[in-house]
Order: sequence, then structure tokens, then C-alpha cells
Amino acid sequence: MPEISRFFGISIKMYFGDHEPPHFHTEYGEHKAVVDIHTLVVIGGYLPPRVLGLVVEWASQHQVELLALWKRAINQQPLHKIPPLS
Repeated sequence: MPEISRFFGISIKMYFGDHEPPHFHTEYGEHKAVVDIHTLVVIGGYLPPRVLGLVVEWASQHQVELLALWKRAINQQPLHKIPPLS
């Protein structure tokens, strides 16, 4: 699963050929979650509230790019990195 961004110890990843709805995976320490790209809501797993806030802030800044990467991932095409939250 390619890592598409990393910031403040948070890893953001996408699987190739993954299932709908469009989403990305996050990891922070022992916590893991899946976040819907359209709604920016956790659809699986758990992140501490502060970490979730950072992830949602980052994703809201890159939502269009995340959707483009999702299309690439489901078509088994290479993914590029998205800049971290600064």
C-alpha cells in the first residue's frame, strides 16, 4: 500500500484496486482508520480526536487531488506524494 503523505507521525496511504467508496487509510501509532474522501468522515477504525482533526484539515486541502489519486489507485496506476500538512 503506497504511502501518499506523512506529517506529524501520521501516515496516509491508498491501496491499489481498493473497494468503494473512495477513501484513504491513516495510521498513527497503534491507531488506524479509513476516511471517506467525499465526506471526510471515518468509515472504519479510530483516530484520537486531535489526530483526526489534523487528517481532516489536510484532506480538505487536498480533496480534489485525493479523488484523482483514488482513480489512479483503482486502475493500478502509480501514485504520487501529496504535500504534508504544514
